Amino acid sequence: MTTLLLGKGLFPKALMGKAVAYIQSQQLSDGAIPWFKGHFADPWDHVEAAMGLTIGGQFEAAQNAYRWLAQHQLEDGTWWAEYRYDPQTQQHIPNTERLRETNFIAYLATGVWHYYLVTGDRLFLHELYPNIKKAINAVVAQQSPTGEVYWAINTRGESQKDALVTACSSIYKSLECAINCAAILGEVQPTWRDAYRQLGHTLRHKPERFDRTWESKARFSMDWFYPVLTGAFEGAAARARLQERWDTFVENGLGCRCVSDEPWVTIAESCELTLALLAAGEHGRAVQVYSWLHQFMDESDGGYWTGYVFPDKALWPEEKTTWTCGAILLAADALTEHTGASKLFLEKNLLSIPESDVIPASHNQANKD
Repeated sequence: MTTLLLGKGLFPKALMGKAVAYIQSQQLSDGAIPWFKGHFADPWDHVEAAMGLTIGGQFEAAQNAYRWLAQHQLEDGTWWAEYRYDPQTQQHIPNTERLRETNFIAYLATGVWHYYLVTGDRLFLHELYPNIKKAINAVVAQQSPTGEVYWAINTRGESQKDALVTACSSIYKSLECAINCAAILGEVQPTWRDAYRQLGHTLRHKPERFDRTWESKARFSMDWFYPVLTGAFEGAAARARLQERWDTFVENGLGCRCVSDEPWVTIAESCELTLALLAAGEHGRAVQVYSWLHQFMDESDGGYWTGYVFPDKALWPEEKTTWTCGAILLAADALTEHTGASKLFLEKNLLSIPESDVIPASHNQANKD
């Protein structure tokens, strides 16, 4: 299959079922979802793949994925950036030499809120909320006075005091999801709401706060479209942002480049661009971009190749990643409105709480004690 045109109500269950099955085939018995069997798992991509399982109706597998993440959370609410399975000990060994990245830490909130939107399972939301709370508090603690969130914490617990546009955009959506998780459970979380407002303002109005200590990441397509995908830019501003560098990043008939100066399209970024286009009201372009991506599916197992180097007509790397399938499923859901989470990345929807539903602070403190 080389093209697939999707619209509302036209979720391709047979095709997407193969992508879901591929994720399941790579998921380990303890719930972890590595990039592929034999590779490491990281918290962000693990959640991306778990959302694909949820869209595919594999709710037990998705729950197992989120519980695995909860079980590996550190006392301070963070996670290491990399976990590799050791078949001898049957344990996941964290790479404690890696930095702990704040957008990885925050993403659990996005995944669990996505699960709730699809299933309405309040009990599972309640179960995972303490982990979300610890994670988001850890991330908010890394917000600078000027609004950006520092990108990582080193092995000594020290902030790495610079910020990334893509990472902060992802955190912006995760904060929205965390606030909504809290609201469903009757908690206001004013500190999170303040952090959300400040971060959005900085993403829109303070570009100088990013890439201060390293070379600009503007050559990466995610820096271009992620502020639209996650709701920091909306409406006319979102459309103008996407139009500005369209010709730089989009290869007709193939997809979105990962970086502007390399002839390499990546399927996950192309799916995320599809979501950003939908969020900006560019439905026709979204349908078109997504229609190009299925030439990169391996029909033998339903997996999607990570990328394609077009001058060489070569798949590269020769890897079929679970998070690529997760992105494929998220974009298909958004285009077809298949689940209750189909609009998660298309619009901002910050919940408020009626006064009668707010849990008193004294009650929350009693629960902590």
